[in-house]
Amino acid sequence: MQPPGPAARPLHSNSPPGDFTFVSSSGAEDLSGSIAPPDVKLNLGGDFSKEPTATTFLRQRGYGWLLEVEENDPEDNKPLLEELDIDLKDIYYKIRCVLMPMPSLGFNRQVVRDNPDFWGPLAVVLFFSMISLYGQFRVVSWIITIWIFGSLTIFLLARVLAGEVSFGQVLGVIGYSLLPLIVIAPALLLLRPFEIVSTAVKLFGVFWAAYSAASLLVGEEFKTKKPLLIYPIFLLYIYFLSLYTGV
Repeated sequence: MQPPGPAARPLHSNSPPGDFTFVSSSGAEDLSGSIAPPDVKLNLGGDFSKEPTATTFLRQRGYGWLLEVEENDPEDNKPLLEELDIDLKDIYYKIRCVLMPMPSLGFNRQVVRDNPDFWGPLAVVLFFSMISLYGQFRVVSWIITIWIFGSLTIFLLARVLAGEVSFGQVLGVIGYSLLPLIVIAPALLLLRPFEIVSTAVKLFGVFWAAYSAASLLVGEEFKTKKPLLIYPIFLLYIYFLSLYTGV
């Protein structure tokens, strides 16, 4: 005779959920089996079904920003000349204005002064330095130095005389106005045996360069003080020519 024990409830009882029930080991059904994993899908705001495993792993861990590709800015695709602010048409027009300084030709020569640039005058000065390499390499650094400090001297003098010019404008005008000296350079090589003719060509080139620069820098605001600025400009181009000829 077995001692009385707790009464076993049926397996399928109508007890409310959450209550513990005792099941008799002799009358219980076979409860062995496996639990199927739940079908859980992560919605990360995108379709990653076709992405590589590593990409999906990074996105699920919150490192998706490592895979982001920055969109190309249209301003980053500018041509190199535009990035460097080089306008070849503008430089060519300014060269024509300097080489043909006569007002009767109809060029708007004030654009050389009112719209200064750096690359055009620098190219002219470097080209003048290149043609000056004939037998004397050391003049290259001197030409660039005289261009910068000579322009600074003209600028300071113009400001003292109450002129409304900037250093960039003076630097551009002085640089572009070296073009007449470049034009007469081949003629000086051919006319070297003829001293008188060669001297006349040199004077013509200096007057041409000085007139091109002075007509742009010496405005009406100087009134009776124009010779005070024209004379140092003339001396500056004489010195440029002496660096080329070696005199």
